Amino acid sequence: GWERLYVDLPGFGRTPGLPGRGGLSDLLDWLDGWVEDVVGGAPFAVVGNSMGGLLAAHLAARRGAQCLGAALLAPVVRTRHDLRTLPAAEVTRDPELLAGLDPADADEYAAVAVDQGPESWARFRRAVLPGLRAGDPQAMRRLGAAYELPAPDAAGLTGPTLVVTGRQDTIVGFADQWAWADGLARGTFAALD
Repeated sequence: GWERLYVDLPGFGRTPGLPGRGGLSDLLDWLDGWVEDVVGGAPFAVVGNSMGGLLAAHLAARRGAQCLGAALLAPVVRTRHDLRTLPAAEVTRDPELLAGLDPADADEYAAVAVDQGPESWARFRRAVLPGLRAGDPQAMRRLGAAYELPAPDAAGLTGPTLVVTGRQDTIVGFADQWAWADGLARGTFAALD
């Protein structure tokens, strides 16, 4: 009985970037408006990854009981990188693999992959790289310049909330999410190896 809706945020995929500032709070307002236009007052659940996890958590808190639950995958909790609690880097490198890739692809992959190898590269190439390449560079610059949003109100998420993080994630970490998830009324937290 569930219908799945996939959203390309403004500036991502084929959705044009937002006019004006185009910051993180603007994306949240756009997403809330999208839900109003497409979902209306119907109940829904939301899934978000990384920055999308931050937006999904804010959306769930804004929408209250209308949001039946949320799954947040490696969600950003602190938008300022210098304030994040991050683990020490533990990367399994594959220099031969990286040397055989297009330099731009190798840079994108090496920046995020903690277990580098042919299988990991194949998943990244299939699932992540197309999205990175489809983004609007101007919209991304505007977003980066206004990448500010407080941590979501954990108490405002009334439905079941799943938070999944990566133990070796040096981009968003897991400790800040663990501390934030402690405020969830119906939360489950996992830090995967």
